[in-house]
Amino acid sequence: MRIGVIGTGNIGSMLAGALVRSKAARPKAISVFNRTESKARELAARYPGLRVCASAEQAVRRSDTVFLCVKPLQLFPLLQSLNGFWHPEQLAVSVTSPVRIDQLEKIIPCHTARAVPSIVNQTLAGNTLVTFGTTLTDFQKYKLWHLLGNFSHPIEIDEAYIRIASDLSSCGPAFLSFFLEKMILDATRVTQISRKTATELATQMTIGFGKLLEEETYTLPKLREKVTVKGGVTGAGLSVLDKEYGALFEHLFEATQKKFVEDHQAIDPSFDRID
Repeated sequence: MRIGVIGTGNIGSMLAGALVRSKAARPKAISVFNRTESKARELAARYPGLRVCASAEQAVRRSDTVFLCVKPLQLFPLLQSLNGFWHPEQLAVSVTSPVRIDQLEKIIPCHTARAVPSIVNQTLAGNTLVTFGTTLTDFQKYKLWHLLGNFSHPIEIDEAYIRIASDLSSCGPAFLSFFLEKMILDATRVTQISRKTATELATQMTIGFGKLLEEETYTLPKLREKVTVKGGVTGAGLSVLDKEYGALFEHLFEATQKKFVEDHQAIDPSFDRID
């Protein structure tokens, strides 16, 4: 399979790297394009054999499956510029959650899908959120699922739940890193432990925590039960968390939903003009 990656920012670079490291594709089978060519060249230097294209059109011509890894407001202009370069049997895959499948199908004259990755995919783990276009056959769906399955756990997500699913899967690492960093900083404020030691302890704890979940050793409630001794220190800490977290996550998800609506308000008019 010949793969194109248009946009080599954080997501595009991560995706190309995951494809290579998982052996889902050889570097010479991947064509990349970025508006700032030096970024594409840097990526190619990390993965020798990767082909750097002079234009987005060239990346489309060289590929069977094209991942569109640009920011939401950049996607419509990009797709306009690519009009006339697609062939019917290609697959265009957007990584942009605010753009719906029906909007992609309005402007792209080939098969379409959406695949929202997560930064943790670069460890060949985590989910990729998948929404299939209406023209894909079962075999084409299988091919994309298998490709993504080399470096992640694909999960099919209905259009109605793409934002909350992205919050948990794609934004989740940023949210968790915020809380871990706060835990580390406050540990150094309350005690004399060094930032270096606190960071190492929290990092290794998080790695082990992830392995417990991966191996399905415990459910989340069971894990808390196993760590908590009646009348012990963990219980005292959990009591504080239970009292003070309040509506934090409710407000967090309300904010992301609001931003999602704002994104649609900025993006939808461009697609709505298409007959």
